[in-house]
Amino acid sequence: MFPYENLEVYKIAYATNKIIYNLIKGNKTIPGYAKDQLGRASLSIMLNIAEGSAKFSNKDRRNFFVTARGSTFECAALVSFLHEEIEIPANVFDEVNKAYDSLSRMLFTMIKNLD
Repeated sequence: MFPYENLEVYKIAYATNKIIYNLIKGNKTIPGYAKDQLGRASLSIMLNIAEGSAKFSNKDRRNFFVTARGSTFECAALVSFLHEEIEIPANVFDEVNKAYDSLSRMLFTMIKNLD
């Protein structure tokens, strides 16, 4: 098992990415460009947490966590828009929106602890 797999922030990012993956895979009404953007941004959160955890210097780790947090905001904005356009069901929106809020807060703390 890799060390990042034990991080709660990674576990939340992974679980949320699975929800997004299944949403965009099964939804025929969301435009392709929005699916692509959401899929890439969601994957970016998870992968930047994993990659950042492997870095030796705090500066390098911080950069990856900042990128992951930026992707979290990107996903939150996009799912909010898609929800308002009735492309994402309320229950899915509520679940991922709460997860993005948690991820944002956790990443913020991680970033600040590396300063």
